[in-house]
Amino acid sequence: MFDDSLDTLRKRRSAKWRTYPADVLPLAVAEMDCSLAPPITAALRVAVEAADTGYSAAQPELGVAIASFAARRWGWEPDPAAITAVADVGVGVVELLRMLTRPADAVVISPPVYPPFFDWPQEAGAQLREVPLTAEFRLDLPALEAAFAAHPAVYVLCNPHNPVGRVHTHDELAALVRLARLYGVTIVSDEIHAPLVLPGAEFTPLLSIPGAAQVAVSVVSASKAFNLAGLKCAAIVTADPALAALVERFPKDVRWRTGHLGVLATVAAFTEGDAWLDELLTELDARRTELGEHLRTRLPKISWLPPEATYLAWLDCRALGEDDEPCELFLSRGRVGLEPGPRFGARGAGFVRLNFGTSADILDEATARMARVTVE
Repeated sequence: MFDDSLDTLRKRRSAKWRTYPADVLPLAVAEMDCSLAPPITAALRVAVEAADTGYSAAQPELGVAIASFAARRWGWEPDPAAITAVADVGVGVVELLRMLTRPADAVVISPPVYPPFFDWPQEAGAQLREVPLTAEFRLDLPALEAAFAAHPAVYVLCNPHNPVGRVHTHDELAALVRLARLYGVTIVSDEIHAPLVLPGAEFTPLLSIPGAAQVAVSVVSASKAFNLAGLKCAAIVTADPALAALVERFPKDVRWRTGHLGVLATVAAFTEGDAWLDELLTELDARRTELGEHLRTRLPKISWLPPEATYLAWLDCRALGEDDEPCELFLSRGRVGLEPGPRFGARGAGFVRLNFGTSADILDEATARMARVTVE
């Protein structure tokens, strides 16, 4: 499933393989080194051979595919008609924030978190407020209640949480929904990593929580789990008429920004990709175990909490330096490209994010390089 040939991988022209010089192993950008699921390849081939490369017409197929996938994988049955295509999760979140906020309103996030979270409120014209995760990388519910009591407009949730890989529990999400209802805060839940929950954890869609429909909207995509980021397709899911009406007020051109090939690939992924996804999760579970062993034997100064989801590892390298010094060390002397922790918020200083969605051989070589520079 994962290609271990760097010569082959370097023929790719995506950001992961064009960001660094050829002697660097790139484990920063959230792209996997896997082949596409066969149903996706087939769907794209048919479209290209038929010159079917025009504007997207997502419904009803996209809504049906997402709803069916959610029912099979999580026992959640959203209404296909309440699913609206957008170009990507970021576009969906920003358009929702534009509908839900005014310039003086606050938007709350919980760092360390995916870097665009810090920019989306400003893009929508709102103010940012941070309520960090706890030291164990869990939602800080008492701190969130204090923040919600000041009546922000929106809380943007990362579920599962990037970069720490935390899968929020049903009870945590139920408590979050209770707070949102109590203080009148709308939750926008980024659930892009939902299909990537690893063995040992269980994903809870926020909208499956009782009472969430009136205060929450989810944004989903196949892009991370099926490696489709460049094809530009995500979807907003609502479960309440009032929130659905906000989506209907989006600018008309939003619908035309979704990629047609992205829609076709997403429908194929969510309709026929289960077997491939199950194999992927088995492989990622193996990489997670291998990375833990490499850290234990080669990099004992680095600590981590093994992620419950995603193919991203949040590594505590503070014993090696502060701010983004560890990332610079691994790049300049080890020739391994990692994502610097400060990009995910102030509490990321001294951390790095490593993408283990790669082959065992590449992960082995990367950690060997990292180990060499920590003992020099």
